[in-house]
Amino acid sequence: MPELTLQLKRLGKKKIKQIPLTLATIPKTLEELLVACVKNQVEAFNKKREEVNIVGFLSPTEIQEQAEDGKVDFGDLANKDLAVEQEAIDNVLIAFKDGLFVVFIDSDEVTTLESPINLTKESTIAFIRMTFLVGSYW
Repeated sequence: MPELTLQLKRLGKKKIKQIPLTLATIPKTLEELLVACVKNQVEAFNKKREEVNIVGFLSPTEIQEQAEDGKVDFGDLANKDLAVEQEAIDNVLIAFKDGLFVVFIDSDEVTTLESPINLTKESTIAFIRMTFLVGSYW
């Protein structure tokens, strides 16, 4: 199973979130990569909602790590709804087509879902979320 690391970035932010990703097969197109990423994240999301959180305290290390992210909490989830995999896949494909995020693989932008990709264990995959300025000045 190929193991990759995704880099998640937002425009205007310096922080880069690193997410490890293990795939069952190596994707051949951007669409296959996006679908594999979504399936992986939906599984993790749903698993987290089904877990029972027994720990009632945080270690100093956990507090420090959470503080760096800007929010310290015990991990209790008010929303226990599970994600629907096909809806998530449909959403990510529409978001890509609408330009809500761009994808770079080894510093090269991938512009279409049908674009062939060649991933290696050393490949750098970056998802950059685009933000839009809204509002008026008058």
